[in-house]
Amino acid sequence: MTLHPRHILERIAGDGLLQSADFRRLWLTSALTQFGAQITLLALPICAVLMLHATPAQMGTLGALESLPFLLFGLPSGVLLERCRRLPIMMCSDAMVATALAWWLDALTIHWLYAVGFVLGTGLVIGGSAEQVFLTFVVGRERLVDAHARFAATESAARLIGPGMAGAMVQLMGAPLAILCNVAGFVISLANLKRIRAREPKPAPTNTHPLRDIRDGLAFVWRHHVLRTLAWTAGAWHFLFYGYIALHVLFATRVLGMAPGVMGTAQMLGGAGILAGSVLVKPLSHRYGTGRAILAGLCCCALGFALMPAIPATLFGSTLASAIAYAIVVFLLDCGATLFFVPYIALRQRVTPDAMLGRMVATMRALTVATAPLGALAAGALAERFSVRAGLMCIAAGGLLLATGAVCATRLGQVKD
Repeated sequence: MTLHPRHILERIAGDGLLQSADFRRLWLTSALTQFGAQITLLALPICAVLMLHATPAQMGTLGALESLPFLLFGLPSGVLLERCRRLPIMMCSDAMVATALAWWLDALTIHWLYAVGFVLGTGLVIGGSAEQVFLTFVVGRERLVDAHARFAATESAARLIGPGMAGAMVQLMGAPLAILCNVAGFVISLANLKRIRAREPKPAPTNTHPLRDIRDGLAFVWRHHVLRTLAWTAGAWHFLFYGYIALHVLFATRVLGMAPGVMGTAQMLGGAGILAGSVLVKPLSHRYGTGRAILAGLCCCALGFALMPAIPATLFGSTLASAIAYAIVVFLLDCGATLFFVPYIALRQRVTPDAMLGRMVATMRALTVATAPLGALAAGALAERFSVRAGLMCIAAGGLLLATGAVCATRLGQVKD
């Protein structure tokens, strides 16, 4: 591979990632959207639970609609990413999300909340896929793990500070006004993206039918044993995680009796979990291999899933102790998710040639998150029929089965690069 002279100078000078102005802008954009997203991730379900008195089934529906765009648009977005430049796609995605959040402020109903969740998911599936491919163009394949680790560290800072801020803002100002902060974050992010100087070469025109491109992406993933293993593993994880997402606010507020401010403070420890995962992922990957780092993340998540429904409403007779236990479990879940996804994303992009990169990313995102609506709906139905704690217990059983199956029935542990 031929290196541009600027890249050679960056390597000689030290950390080429931080010396790249475009990477810094992309990193700043990610930080802005991450902090804004933490407010939305807490404010939207709190609106549904506390202001609209949503049932477990409605929370499951909300979670399903947030993830449904991955199923509907995941594969077509791969074709789009192969035929268009990615930076304009990222900018359009941010503008769409900001507009949807601003409109939602005037229509606070559960059905409008469903619509906003769907738009947010659409922005994530299209803009998120574009960001992953564009990041590869900006930093190069050899620095992907370092770049993703830095993004994960930024996410940890957002998780460490954002939920506490969001909880306090929701409790003091109300969730709708707190959402305005997220709108501002996406607007600033959009302005920052315009300043990125790197311009991808225009993709070569093609006469291939889009359906054939979709079929080729599916075939490529299916025939590649590493990608196929990663696809079913991540698909099962998303099924469980979105079930957890549908129920965790209900569990914290109605079962454990936590106020929004207390819940936001407890969620802050999740940021420490992401930070711990981002610090550990590189040495773990280098010493034990990428595959074992992925397995370590799955096992950590399984432990978190198993411990969550075991938290009593008053641990040792204290609601504060229950809140602390909740925070510790959130730490484990977020640490495990980081250990899983940072090497997972880097590995799937390293084994894919440039010509298939856009279709691979979109195909993998579509296949793996396609299970998320089913997980959210199933968790909501179980909680509605039995109890929120019973729904989380089913998720815990699934997490233990997934970790055991990945360790014993796959060859991920043998993947070193």
